[in-house]
Amino acid sequence: MPMAEVSEQHAAADRGDNAPGSGTKPPALSRRIDRFQRRRLLANVSIQSKLVVMLVLCTIVAATVVGIIAFQAGRTSLRDSAFTRLTEVRQSQSRALQEQLNDLKNSMIIYARGATTQSALADFTAGFDALENKPLSPAQAQSLTDYYTKTYLTQVQQSSGVKLDADQLIPQDTAQRYLQANYTALRQNDDAAVKMDDAHDGSLWSAANARYQDFFREIVTRFEFEDAMLLDTRGNMVYTAYKDVDLGTNILTGPYSGSKLRAAYEKALASNALDYVGFTDFEIYQPAENEPTAWMVTPVVADGHAVGVLAMQFPASKINRLMTFDKRWTEFGLGDTGEVFLVGPDDLMRSDSRVFLQDPQAYRHDVVEAGTPRDIADRAIQLGGTTLVQPIPPDTTRAAARGESGTQIATDYLGNRALQAYAPVVIPDSDLHWSIVATVNTAEAFARESTFTRTMVMSTVGIIFAVCVASVFLAQLFVRPIRRLEAGAQRISAGDYDVAIPIETRDEIGDLTEAFNEMSRSLTVKEELLVEQRKENARLLALLMPEPIAERYRQGEEIAAEEHQDVTVIFADIVGLDRLQAELTSDRSLALVNEIERQFDAAADSLGIERGRAVRNGYLGSCGLNVPRLDNVRRTVDFAVECQRIIDRFNSETNNNLGLRAGIDTGTVSSGLGGRHSVVFDMWGAAVNVAYQIKSGSSQLGIDVTDRVYQALRETMTFTSVGTVNVDGHDEPIWRLVEPR
Repeated sequence: MPMAEVSEQHAAADRGDNAPGSGTKPPALSRRIDRFQRRRLLANVSIQSKLVVMLVLCTIVAATVVGIIAFQAGRTSLRDSAFTRLTEVRQSQSRALQEQLNDLKNSMIIYARGATTQSALADFTAGFDALENKPLSPAQAQSLTDYYTKTYLTQVQQSSGVKLDADQLIPQDTAQRYLQANYTALRQNDDAAVKMDDAHDGSLWSAANARYQDFFREIVTRFEFEDAMLLDTRGNMVYTAYKDVDLGTNILTGPYSGSKLRAAYEKALASNALDYVGFTDFEIYQPAENEPTAWMVTPVVADGHAVGVLAMQFPASKINRLMTFDKRWTEFGLGDTGEVFLVGPDDLMRSDSRVFLQDPQAYRHDVVEAGTPRDIADRAIQLGGTTLVQPIPPDTTRAAARGESGTQIATDYLGNRALQAYAPVVIPDSDLHWSIVATVNTAEAFARESTFTRTMVMSTVGIIFAVCVASVFLAQLFVRPIRRLEAGAQRISAGDYDVAIPIETRDEIGDLTEAFNEMSRSLTVKEELLVEQRKENARLLALLMPEPIAERYRQGEEIAAEEHQDVTVIFADIVGLDRLQAELTSDRSLALVNEIERQFDAAADSLGIERGRAVRNGYLGSCGLNVPRLDNVRRTVDFAVECQRIIDRFNSETNNNLGLRAGIDTGTVSSGLGGRHSVVFDMWGAAVNVAYQIKSGSSQLGIDVTDRVYQALRETMTFTSVGTVNVDGHDEPIWRLVEPR
């Protein structure tokens, strides 16, 4: 462009020469005006104000740097101090536990090696053997039966909620019956039972009891054992101090042979160490009214070999008194939330919770809120303790289970963030794999840290405030609306569309805030509609078709009919359900059907059975259709057996008489989506038809299968022939399942 033309254009711009009627300023002129206005704005700010701004900035930077360094150093020191105190408490309790158990171990060794215990075992064994042919009078037999049915079983049910079968517990052996009729049936309570020295029946056993009862009574009273027992080499419990329902029973073959005492007894007999004392973990022991019980056992040695075992019933109360500092947590430096407890390898407590002991209802509320099932919390309240009941988060003791000691910050069983000091508990000659955990809430443990933090913050703020309050206030005033918009934008980017920023000004920022709020409201409505639609679509698809088909359908894949080889199909009817539904209200009937179907579905999920279309008062399923399985025949028959068990359980629980009639066949099956307006996943083919005809053609209850199924399973299951059924003009042999092998 020639220079003359450029000069003319600039001159025209300076004069404002535009086309007639035009109200738009030239771009060059607008830029000059904006630049001029900005310069005037900066020119109006005094040098003093600029210096104040500089001082404020320098003060903020310096105070922040110094504050951060001091805060980090102080916080680290305070946290280390809190962890150190907690670790010391944990170590102290661990030592106290080991010392307590070692003292009990040494005492047991002394008593077991003493002549009194050896003589007592010999005399009680002889007395027990002498009772083998001792008859009971009818009155004594009735007294024993009444004690079990009216006293013992009632006590167990009241204390633990467990219902026991008296016929399984009442002794049948003559010696057992005689002892329990003369001692156990006369029990009024533990205090009276342990004071019973002689039943005055003239037996050798009673004579031995009169001679040695005071000796063992002194042991259990002084050391607070729940019971003291003598067992001979045949497993007979020839003596107990409290004469409970385990008196005279056999630990190897009797009703309590499943307890941990049996393994401890066998290990003690096999031990070659003279000072061997075995400890067991806690268990629910029926004769102790289903309260948590541990065992301490040691062999009774005479002439160089074991002639029996001395067993002490170790109650949870001794452990609880030690772990809870006899409920004096504050005096021992654990404040308002600290506690020490034991955890077993099953992640269940082996001592009681502090919150439970202080307020059971608060414990129930807190643990349920933290994720503990409500029935577990209720059982702890019913049993009066959390031992063997309350689960602990696995993260709490995972490292301790590996033999490691340390500290951590984690979520405890109450749902609170807590400092935790953990370590394994090492007890020689025991089956114990416990961990000990000392814990205190972070809010309490870091209370000094919070105070320190507040002091640092207040000091920093005071310094900045003293330099220039006005400058800080103005800066906050100007930035506040922008910060709110920034925070709102971050919440929206994180998926929270329910954001509303208050409008405090009517300037451009106010207009921007209003537009932002309108955008937020629009996004919220759209997101809610999308979420609801997705949920509804997913729910409907789950009802119409299996998950693999539903996923392909959601991705837009066209689902064509498919033929599947080696698929087993089951058609099952619940016989008698129509009659039962007619007797119930609509709500009860629906609830009944839903519960049975829920159990059927659960069994199907566990065995890999895919449910077909809905069948009224019945069940259509297949195995190997969408997920090929080599053992689909066995899985389907196992599913039918499990359905039969579900119906049997339902009958026994509700006193109804429902039955199951099922037909099973295996072969080729086709499947696909049918319908135009209402899409339904269905399957068809010879195996489906045959299974249906087998089920429909039988008038008897049971699980009927075709010859193909029979040939596949005849080596592992027992079947019986029940005739044939006509399928498409030819007879199909039918077999009925008798029992799995």
